[in-house]
Amino acid sequence: MSYQVFARKYRPQTFDDLVGQTHVTRTLKNAVEQNRLAHAYLFVGPRGIGKTSTARILAKALNCVNGPTVTPCGVCDSCKEITAGNSLDVLEIDGASNNGVEQVRELRDNVRYAPSKGHFKIYIIDEVHMLTSAAFNALLKTLEEPPPHVKFIFATTEPQKVLPTILSRCQRFDLHRIPANLIAQHLQFIAGKEKITLDPAAAHAIAKGADGGLRDAESMLDQLVAFCGDQIAEPDVLSVFGFTSEQTVAQFTEKILRGETPGALELLHAEADNGRDMMKLMSDLISYLRDLLVGKVKPEALADDLNPDLQKSLEAQAAMIETDRLLELIDQFAAAEGRMKWAPNKRLHFEVAVIKAIQTLSQVTLNEVIENLAALRDGKAPSSSSSEGRASARPTSSPKPETARVAEKPSAPDPKTAPPPAPSSIDHKDVWRQTVERVRSTRKLIAGWVEAGTALGIEGRFLTVGFPPEQKTAMESLSIPKTRDYLDALLKEISGQDWKIKFVLKEGLPVVEAMGAPVQPDPKKPETQATFKDDPLIREALEIFKGEIRTVND
Repeated sequence: MSYQVFARKYRPQTFDDLVGQTHVTRTLKNAVEQNRLAHAYLFVGPRGIGKTSTARILAKALNCVNGPTVTPCGVCDSCKEITAGNSLDVLEIDGASNNGVEQVRELRDNVRYAPSKGHFKIYIIDEVHMLTSAAFNALLKTLEEPPPHVKFIFATTEPQKVLPTILSRCQRFDLHRIPANLIAQHLQFIAGKEKITLDPAAAHAIAKGADGGLRDAESMLDQLVAFCGDQIAEPDVLSVFGFTSEQTVAQFTEKILRGETPGALELLHAEADNGRDMMKLMSDLISYLRDLLVGKVKPEALADDLNPDLQKSLEAQAAMIETDRLLELIDQFAAAEGRMKWAPNKRLHFEVAVIKAIQTLSQVTLNEVIENLAALRDGKAPSSSSSEGRASARPTSSPKPETARVAEKPSAPDPKTAPPPAPSSIDHKDVWRQTVERVRSTRKLIAGWVEAGTALGIEGRFLTVGFPPEQKTAMESLSIPKTRDYLDALLKEISGQDWKIKFVLKEGLPVVEAMGAPVQPDPKKPETQATFKDDPLIREALEIFKGEIRTVND
């Protein structure tokens, strides 16, 4: 018997064998069990996710000798013929090569004949969007009112090209891209059957490169077996297909976030010298930044696509950058990717994009400008270097100006005369209360944001401060590197411990309206306008910018 590739050898034969399409299999099973079978089905989705396989399984479920049943036996003549593709009652038609009106007319003439041995006569038309408009129109009447023994099953990757009159006559099922973790698990299943040693990292690299297509992943595994034999490691996958490991992309991103231009360019040059495709590396970088953005906003959304080690890296890097900065980075790299498509020297554009991104992270934000203006108003010296504003993850050799100013206050404890108390004897709630009071007297602009936080406890070197989800904006505003440095220095002074503040979102905490939160005018309460004008932050902003509040009527 000739060799059979993995994609054919391990093609799913039952509904339970389908990977990652539970929403489709459940509906089809219920339809078969309850005898609520439609006369036409349309399976939609990208390549290699199981559209044609689902159509064949449905055909076996209907024409099995025990059918209609959700568990076709697979051993009867009908099941074997459908699996082999030579059943007289299940006709698979390629829509790309049989797209003319004459072929459809022939099909329309044949539907009147009863099945030879099965319960139904089933027509599976793959890539149905390739049919011409005339062919679609010739099929309309038959599709709407077929004989009771006829079922149509269509499959397509481009449903927008199918006529609306055809779509309205079908039950549509959208098959999803398969999560990387499920693909990796299935590859390990195949490796076990084939007596192949497949490293978990290699399986995940294949799954990531397949981009949600199980057939692509199986074909890649087949190719790797021919190249490596029965021992497959992650370097083999990267070498054969020119992929970049997820760890390398994570290191590359961290160097960019830390502003390490020489290190980032050195890593980029190393990947280029190893023959990596610059377009693929740029795509991987943008995809990683997307994961970083999603992980920052909704961490649980990445559980099915990332391995645990990479999730830890994302969590650590998410604390190094604000959401608006991350969005700006994605926009910049996406624009660079567009330029690289038509550029002969893709490496040059990649280098420029990396340098520009690092410079962008060093630029002063609007929040930092407001802080400097507030410092000038209070008679303090503003920060002299804008690059200090993004140094939360970068090692520093000297204290920030604000840290030094806090240390010079008379109330600071003298470590030579008074030893710091043991951490276990310190009331973290009292420390946070003192910190809030100090901020009220020294940094009025951020006092409202600080008041919205609640001290939750000590975790190692961190004082965890929780914010309710309604105060997420206040938490992100306090996460600005310079503000965080100021609060860390203040916390160290008050507690006498080398603690830092860790901000988290937590449900169930009391909602304290942060200073500067937008005030929604209530037409039923005329006093709302006066309350808005009396807001301390509004008064501070008006005084700094020499502004005034004017209504629309003014």
